Amino acid sequence: MKNLKKTDPAIYQLINKENKRQADTLMMIPSENIASKAVEEAMGSCLGNKYGEGYPNRRYYQGNEYIDQLEELVIERAKKMFSVPAANVQPLSGSPANFAVYTAILAPGDTIMGLNLSSGGHLTHGAPFTASSKYFRSVQYGTNKDGWIDYDGLRKLAKKEKPKIIIASTTSYARFLEWKKFSEIAENVGAYLMADIAHIAGLIVAGVYPSPVPYVHIVTTTTHKTLRGPRGAMILTTVKGLKKDPDLAKKIDKAIIPGIQGGPHFNNIAGIGVALYEDSNAKFKTYGRQIIKNARILAETLKKHGFNLVTGGTDSHLVLVDLRNKELLGNTVAEACDLAKIVLNRNGIPFDPNPPFYPSGVRLGTPGLTSRNMKEKEMRDIAGFITKIVSALQKTKTKLKLSLEDEKNKDKRHALVSQTRIIPIIAKQVKALCKKFPIKDSY
Repeated sequence: MKNLKKTDPAIYQLINKENKRQADTLMMIPSENIASKAVEEAMGSCLGNKYGEGYPNRRYYQGNEYIDQLEELVIERAKKMFSVPAANVQPLSGSPANFAVYTAILAPGDTIMGLNLSSGGHLTHGAPFTASSKYFRSVQYGTNKDGWIDYDGLRKLAKKEKPKIIIASTTSYARFLEWKKFSEIAENVGAYLMADIAHIAGLIVAGVYPSPVPYVHIVTTTTHKTLRGPRGAMILTTVKGLKKDPDLAKKIDKAIIPGIQGGPHFNNIAGIGVALYEDSNAKFKTYGRQIIKNARILAETLKKHGFNLVTGGTDSHLVLVDLRNKELLGNTVAEACDLAKIVLNRNGIPFDPNPPFYPSGVRLGTPGLTSRNMKEKEMRDIAGFITKIVSALQKTKTKLKLSLEDEKNKDKRHALVSQTRIIPIIAKQVKALCKKFPIKDSY
């Protein structure tokens, strides 16, 4: 980055600091991953200079000869990878991709049905105070008290509310989604079925998570999580979707532009193409299998150390920990782990007695760790680090005579974390582990 260093030293220094932070910490937020250098080069290319509203051979601007070829190539790769007849690779991220689908097939006030936030759903699936519930009537399904999706309740709710679209997806649900059950429910009420596979797309490509494609009408996904691509998104139309509406793919294209977006980000589209190319090789399947192995070992080890896991384990890349038996808030554990160079996030749990900003859980993922070639032994070590931190927090909290309500106070929480002496010791051990598994351009 010699040109950046010369032109803007302040930005250059911040990028270098962030690069060092990533190198020296354990990336355990499930929605984060490490893209390859080839993806980064595509994103930083001259393609960011080009404006090209429209679609290949149907642009509103001139000079798109190579841009058209680029987008067509990426579309074909997406179609082949997911075995679908149509793909749109222009969505800027997952949220606008989902809203574009709603724009394509719904009228304002139509009913949508998605998984509620506390059960592991996403904001764009009809959560209160979002555009998805402002412009559409939202009803939401959930899990039972054990954290498993309540398919009987889902079926009854769909029959009662007659949604126009059902969204099958998750951001913190660790188990397989049962696509066939979703399909039967949607068909019974005549609804569209959309699978948002933002978190699990790479696992599906690797063959370690069931594909929704035979069962749903529409698939949306981001490209930067388990797919290891740039921050972007795709909308896929399935054979089943075209049978329901032969114009469905065209409606989705129109919903993107002129519906909700303008000029595509061709540098990101190129990065998506590179990621899809990389994901098509055998090494990626091995990588996907290791993500699952790592998550399961992480879950099993945490359970052995006395942690309660929502649903008791995982089928995917993430683990959702219920901290109520530890009498600690997710905020406290996440902030303490962050100081120890273990980066995870606070997260709500099903039927959480605490408010969303001070939830009872934390969410951990293994894609970023697996990208650094960490395996089962390292997962056991990391579970040990987290166990020591939580145990030390409990002792410090007792010493300071703090309540769960006290943890909601930023200053008191800071005192609890700062006086937990083991944290800097763990930070040194984590840094040493990261040094053994440097970020590099491989799986």
